[in-house]
Amino acid sequence: MKIQEIKSQSRRDFTALMVCEHCKNNQLLEGGYDDDFFHTEVIPNIKCKKCAKTSGDDYIPRATKYPDGQVV
Repeated sequence: MKIQEIKSQSRRDFTALMVCEHCKNNQLLEGGYDDDFFHTEVIPNIKCKKCAKTSGDDYIPRATKYPDGQVV
């Protein structure tokens, strides 16, 4: 899964519309956290609810809105 659009963000917490790279299924991610770990480890391992696949090795993480370590 990858982020298609961030729907709302408050500090580092966000809600986003996700899209599957394999079957193009859309699903809502609630409870996302905007830090490097979440973007590099959690998001690519989210399973699609339709095809049950995760992102491939070619996944490119999205940049965070705020730098890591910055208190928001």
